[in-house]
Amino acid sequence: MTVRIVSATLRDLSYIAANLRLEDRTEIDCQFDEWSPALLTLTALQGFAYVAELNGNPEAGFGAAEQRGGLWIAWSWGTRRMKRCVPGITAFFHAVLGPQVAAHGAWRVEARALASNELALRWLARLGATQRCRLPGYGKNGEDFLLYDWTRSSDFGSSDFGSSDFGES
Repeated sequence: MTVRIVSATLRDLSYIAANLRLEDRTEIDCQFDEWSPALLTLTALQGFAYVAELNGNPEAGFGAAEQRGGLWIAWSWGTRRMKRCVPGITAFFHAVLGPQVAAHGAWRVEARALASNELALRWLARLGATQRCRLPGYGKNGEDFLLYDWTRSSDFGSSDFGSSDFGES
């Protein structure tokens, strides 16, 4: 089982978006009034976007995009085989994506997850994100979400999302 991280392409993200695992489809459904795999793919191609391949097949998309100066949004979604890619994505996040976002001036990176998506919540904690608050009724049908973030200290210019030891305890 070989996991390889590559720059995202329209083709790979389109395939992943058309074959989402149930947990990701549920989370995406309640954040958009209407969406399609094509819209999700085009949205994901903003900012930094990567694909995790498992044995040469695209299985997960992830990345971060700047919402405004200094504020970035992290995202990820995948197929049912995404779980096998998580260790590789996590290592890439620490070694490449976090430092990339920090180098582009991020002060804060946010991620939201459906409160019932236990796998996503555990992964965000493992990535070193801090749970900030519950977002009651954030979903279009009243679903609760949790807001997580990584911030950079303005005092020392150090980053808890861009250092090589990010998330380690």
